[in-house]
Amino acid sequence: MANANTDFRQLANWIWSIADLLRHDYKQADYGKVILPFTVLRRLDCVLEPTKAAVLAKLKELEKRAKKLENLDPVLNTVARQKFHNRSEFNFAKLAADDQHPAANLRAYINGFSANAREILEYFDFNTQIERLDRSKLLFQIVEKFNKQDLRPKNEDGEDNVTPEDMGMIFEELIRKFAEISNETAGEHFTPREVIELMVNILFNEDSASLSQPGIVRTLYDPAAGTGGMLTMGEDHVRRLNKDARIEVFGQEINPESYAICKADMLIKGKEVAHIKFGNTLSMDGLPKDKFDYFLSNPPFGVEWRKVEKFIREESETRGWDGRFGAGLPRVSDGSLLFIEHMISKFKPASQGGSRLAMIFNGSPLFTGGPGSGESEIRRWIIENDWLEAIIALPDQLFFNTGISTYLWIVTNRKPEARKKKIQLIDASQHFVKMPRSLGNKRNLIGDGRDGRPKHIAEITKIYDDFKPGSRSKIFDNIDFGFRRITVERPLRLAFEVTEARLEKIAKGETGITKLDKTDEVTRGNWVDTLEEYASEKTWKNSEEFEGWLWGKLPGFDASEFELLRLAFSFKDESADPVFRGVANPQPDEKEKPVDLNRRGLWLRDEEWVEFVADADLRDFENVPLKVKIEDYFDREVRPHVADAWISGEPKVGYEIPFTRHFYQYTESRKLADIQEEVEQLEDEIKGMLKEVMG
Repeated sequence: MANANTDFRQLANWIWSIADLLRHDYKQADYGKVILPFTVLRRLDCVLEPTKAAVLAKLKELEKRAKKLENLDPVLNTVARQKFHNRSEFNFAKLAADDQHPAANLRAYINGFSANAREILEYFDFNTQIERLDRSKLLFQIVEKFNKQDLRPKNEDGEDNVTPEDMGMIFEELIRKFAEISNETAGEHFTPREVIELMVNILFNEDSASLSQPGIVRTLYDPAAGTGGMLTMGEDHVRRLNKDARIEVFGQEINPESYAICKADMLIKGKEVAHIKFGNTLSMDGLPKDKFDYFLSNPPFGVEWRKVEKFIREESETRGWDGRFGAGLPRVSDGSLLFIEHMISKFKPASQGGSRLAMIFNGSPLFTGGPGSGESEIRRWIIENDWLEAIIALPDQLFFNTGISTYLWIVTNRKPEARKKKIQLIDASQHFVKMPRSLGNKRNLIGDGRDGRPKHIAEITKIYDDFKPGSRSKIFDNIDFGFRRITVERPLRLAFEVTEARLEKIAKGETGITKLDKTDEVTRGNWVDTLEEYASEKTWKNSEEFEGWLWGKLPGFDASEFELLRLAFSFKDESADPVFRGVANPQPDEKEKPVDLNRRGLWLRDEEWVEFVADADLRDFENVPLKVKIEDYFDREVRPHVADAWISGEPKVGYEIPFTRHFYQYTESRKLADIQEEVEQLEDEIKGMLKEVMG
């Protein structure tokens, strides 16, 4: 949050205004390629300003001592009192004083940075922009503008000026603006600070006592780190609990600019920048052997993973449970659940203290995918291992680049005793206030209790902590989200007619039965000639009777031809008798009753057990809760409505979390009489107004 001496939005808007210089020379979508690296560079310059002279003095001293200097970074970093330094004679003030050689001066300045800082600028591809700006005669103007902005962490009196938290929010505000004009997709958005605050509250609240212990050391990881906002706020939260706590942060980011900003932020804070990796987390795990205590993440959702599909499928197939994706693979159109598999693979064993995870999803991972699908199997794996602790429905329109509904998942392999084998669902969708002014798609705000705002974060955290059922909190057994999908079949009922119209279609090859229509014309004509004299409007409603009649009229026909003709004369009729497959020999055991055999599609007729032929068009599926016996469910929910139904094949186990169903509240429709009365009142008012107008 911005301190009393500065306002991060004002600073972000001022920096944003510099982009006006780029009009006509740059497309709007490319403004960030210039403004973001310059903002990072100016911040690094301001951080190093207090020790710049001392660094240069130390460098001269070392140069006098030795002819050849090797790896001075550690020594000069110490003098700079940072984990980086700049050994060139330039700073922004000197760059802004020479308008004759802006490109050469800026390159010399950049080359003076220690290797870890130079790498950050390389990920911005900054040299390309220097050349382009220099050709357009814009480079010096940009340098001059940035030199006028004070981004020092402390002012001359040692008071906070632009804190690391302010700087993080400035970066995110700038990136949000650039993302908007670049038409970024809905999945590529930034997490508002108040949402992260809720996440860290829920993530760490269970461990408040242990995190307050002296000398505590913990690790925090984000596989989609962005600019590092979640890592920063997670660390800050723990430090507020215990100023002596040591939190090591780790992350990986695929976007070069975001990665560079994240790494710059960590560098300035004195963090180990080697813990932040670049690349696609799913296809190139930058921290393959590491396990972590805590996880915070808002990975891109609704984004396909086709580009890395080959790598992920190979890992899943070759490594199985020894890899990251043993539980299953979701559909290629949405890789959200791959991230949770990846993170769970980095959980510490419960015997070593275990791990806790808080991440943002859209609604898709709750229910997408039927039994046996990758999504269902991943949910099954998480729930049956008793790792899913809670899911919180957040208000919509919380994010800058998307207005969709989102959910906060809490996953852990060390649930407290009271939560074991339980899952808490919290509906916090109404815990928000409207913003005075929208920021992109962000129109709603979760109140943090500051500046007179409602205490939504505290309220939601309390609902989670209390772990009690209520109107906004539901407690379920793990097994409540599991079900078995059964296939319900009904018998095929066919009636038959040998009419002139049907015979004509056979002759012309227009029955719609491909194999019959492709039979040569002469053969079809012979069939028609044989049966023509029997054409009538008679309807058979028993397949055995009709087949017996047809065989009698077509002696010597082979079975395949007979079957084609039988189909040509048939049509579905609910009043017809079921079509039987044949005699069965079920050999029921002593305890199996006729009703049990009926559920298997076996029926007693004339003292013989027979099977019905299933009608594929009437096939249906039922989800039977794991807590309920399939037979009891079938007899209660299916048999009373379709007495001739049966269960086919083996049931498939699936898991889904129908969140909204559990919080649905029925609203009674208005009575028709009340609506009619209101309409009549409106009509009377309209007539009165018309009289006034017409005089």
